[in-house]
Parts: sequence; structure tokens; C-alpha cells
Amino acid sequence: RGRPKPQQTVVAWRGRAEWDQVMVGLYCGDSRLQQDALDRVTAWKSRYGPKMPLAVDSTAELVRCKVLDSTGRLKSHELILSYGMALVRFVNLITERKQKTATIPLRQLAREVDIPVWVVDLRHELTHGKLPRLALCRKGCDVVLDWLRKMYWNRQLGTNLCEEDEDEEEEQEEMEANAELGSDAW
Repeated sequence: RGRPKPQQTVVAWRGRAEWDQVMVGLYCGDSRLQQDALDRVTAWKSRYGPKMPLAVDSTAELVRCKVLDSTGRLKSHELILSYGMALVRFVNLITERKQKTATIPLRQLAREVDIPVWVVDLRHELTHGKLPRLALCRKGCDVVLDWLRKMYWNRQLGTNLCEEDEDEEEEQEEMEANAELGSDAW
């Protein structure tokens, strides 16, 4: 009676297993599995709309660029524009929240959230300057995907990993106890 019920949050994914499967699919490097994960994220977006976590959306857009790149169907210029749009959106979306409270230079915001400053410079070139080389866009994509994995996806797994560690310890203790019983006990 005295304890309030925990608030339930409605999400677009079916459960933890689907979430984990999509994360693994996005980062696996196999373009077929990545496409399956991207299709799942598209379904989430149709269910969740503007409530979709920015990091999920950014990850999907960057992985989509890598999948398109791996097909070999797009010209260099088209790939630069594709990577460029995803990188510009990432930097803008990640820094947008802090920009609402005060006007702070993007380079400073990037340092505060551990985004390499050269990624912000790349965003500036994509937005205001001459288009960079494709190799630099690819490198930016890889760096940002790594940042998203460390700063978002791995943190989402954090509590799950702790529970798995506890389960593994319990299983280990159970195995040791069973071993002590010996084969005659079975």
C-alpha cells in the first residue's frame, strides 16, 4: 500500500531480446543482418514516431550509409552526401539539447560530450564549405558509430550485463555444488 507502483513506459520494441538483437545487427558488419536491423528500426519509428531515441535514429542512419556504401551502387558524390547528411544530423541532434539553454559553440559542446572536435569540423565543412573526401566521411561515420556504441548502446546494456554476471555466478556455484555431489548422487 505504501509503495507506489513503478511507472511503466511504452516502447516500440517488443522486449529486451528484440532490442539486443537490433543492436547486435546494427553493429555486426554483415550488411544483410544490418539491413534486417534497419528494417526493424524503421518499424519502431512507425510505432514510436518522434519519441524514438535520437541515438537509435542516428545509429540507423549511419549504418544505412555503410550498407549503401557496401553495395557499390552509389557514386562517390552520392555517398558523400548520404554520409554527410547523417553526420550533420548526428552532431545537430546531439548538441541541440544544450543549445536550447544557451548559445554555446559546437566545438565546446562536442568536447563536453566527448565527440572528437574534428567531427564537428567535418560537419561544418559539410554544411558550409566544400564537400570533403569520401574517405573522411567514412572515417567520421566509423568514429561516430563507435561513440554511439560506447555512450548509448553499451550503457543500455549495462543493467542487463550486471544481471547476466549474477546469473553466471549462480550457475557456477550450482555447478560446483553438483560436482561435489559426485556422479553417484545422480
